[in-house]
Amino acid sequence: MFPRQRPFPTQSAATPSSEKMKPNPNPKAAAVEAVVPFPLYLANGVFLTLFFSVVYFLLIRWREKIRNSTPLHVVTVSEIAAMVAFLASFVYLIGFFGVDFLHSFIPSRSDLWASDDEDDNTNTNTTKTMNAKPIIKPIDAGNRGFSTPPLPPVAKQPKKVEDDVLSLDDEDVVKSVASGAVPSYSLESKLGNCYRAAKIRREALQRVSGRSIEGLPLDGFDYESILGQCCEMPVGFVQIPVGIAGPLLLDGKEYSVPMATTEGCLVASTNRGCKAIHISGGATSVILRDGMTRAPVVRFGSARRAADLKFFLEDPENFDTLSVVFNRSSRFAKLQDIKCGIAGKNLYMRFTCSTGDAMGMNMVSKGVQNVLDFLQSDFPDMDVIGISGNYCSDKKPAAVNWIEGRGKSVVCEAIITEEVVKKVLKTDVASLVELNMLKNLAGSAMAGALGGFNAHAANIVSAVFIATGQDPAQNVESSHCITMMEAVNGGKDLHISVTMPSIEVGTVGGGTQLASQSACLNLLGVKGASREAPGDNARMLATIVAGSVLAGELSLMSAISAGQLVKSHMKYNRSNRDLAQVASS
Repeated sequence: MFPRQRPFPTQSAATPSSEKMKPNPNPKAAAVEAVVPFPLYLANGVFLTLFFSVVYFLLIRWREKIRNSTPLHVVTVSEIAAMVAFLASFVYLIGFFGVDFLHSFIPSRSDLWASDDEDDNTNTNTTKTMNAKPIIKPIDAGNRGFSTPPLPPVAKQPKKVEDDVLSLDDEDVVKSVASGAVPSYSLESKLGNCYRAAKIRREALQRVSGRSIEGLPLDGFDYESILGQCCEMPVGFVQIPVGIAGPLLLDGKEYSVPMATTEGCLVASTNRGCKAIHISGGATSVILRDGMTRAPVVRFGSARRAADLKFFLEDPENFDTLSVVFNRSSRFAKLQDIKCGIAGKNLYMRFTCSTGDAMGMNMVSKGVQNVLDFLQSDFPDMDVIGISGNYCSDKKPAAVNWIEGRGKSVVCEAIITEEVVKKVLKTDVASLVELNMLKNLAGSAMAGALGGFNAHAANIVSAVFIATGQDPAQNVESSHCITMMEAVNGGKDLHISVTMPSIEVGTVGGGTQLASQSACLNLLGVKGASREAPGDNARMLATIVAGSVLAGELSLMSAISAGQLVKSHMKYNRSNRDLAQVASS
């Protein structure tokens, strides 16, 4: 009834030789066994053991050299032999395992030719199948058709809105952000346009909050410059006017000091102080210390173990080894000192290091992390609680900064002649000396001040910090200042000085790279890193800050002494605009 089917060819008929069915031996294994006088698995074991043994030996030797401050390039015979053995085992292992690893990603020519042969065979078989007679199968009584039942349709996966942000217009993206479908923080990465991201985020914010921020500028700012370093999720920028005080004659050079502030009288008052200093011959400054600090806190099982680490860190014999480990963080990082404090079984280690022209917080933190990792081998029971234990102390008023210093410690002084005190400052030397004693010294002591033995150092520090791209929060410790006044030259002239132990500034990194702040640094001649001597620009900026504080202290104290403070503020620090009219508009 049905045609008789021909039998399929047997394997012997299809394959004329049985040798072709046997796998070819591994040529590389055969080559190795021909060279090495023992089995392949034994050769691999020998070279693997040799490789890891010499690596362990060399690491131990280098660790001992670091601890003993021995140069790494000074090697012994055993170390030379170990390095030769390392290279030999490395070459063998790469030659044996590395080639196969690469072949797993890069097909060889034989593989490509084999795939072409398979394609040719597939095409030939397909042609033969198409030319062959169809085989008719008996029809099942229960199923009269030849077609198979259709497969169920595959449901299409809906695309997420956040994946199609680029294809949407601004209005649709705003709606997606406002509804939460697209995270606001991801706009820069998804859109690839920082300005567009800020614009969309701004509009979504106004819709969600129901409040307008129309007065906050959006245009005219380079949002690419702050991406990943200065500010996240921007919606605009704040305008702060910048005034110029000076010229400030400091250490024989004149500086026009930029001050970003919204307080009336501040720039004018500082400018008057600069004038008085300039006419009197200028001011001089001295850098006392220059070192940024970071103080991690670690915990032990007992106070004795904490004391053991304290003695180890403060031992002069260990300082060179710790310096090598610490200084690996940067070519500008140079460890200067380690001082420790114990609270029970908790140890606080205050590292101090130079940081070049950078303010240096990141730099010193990386160096501290290197030392902590190094100490874990000798003190495995040390539990690192935090990279910062507030013994640094950063952005907080602290006696440790007032006494030990942090950043740049500067003293700045000037002698103001009697004539200038009377004609420019409108007061007299005796009144200034008395006021300084009762206000800045005794009054601050009565208030329990910590580093606040001055009239308004924070005013000038903040204004210069904002203008030059410094961290405004570090104004807390940078404004530590004691102002001293004394009658000299027979009581005719005034000697004034400011001592500021913790001015934290830098001329590279952070906000110093923004266009406006960079322009202010350029005005002072301290933009970027110093090419002659690393750190000179940052130190010069610290002295300019101290000199500006000196001018501000001199002028404000004179205004208070002459009874002009209230009068000047009523004239220059009050708005003449109709507040009711402004509120209604």
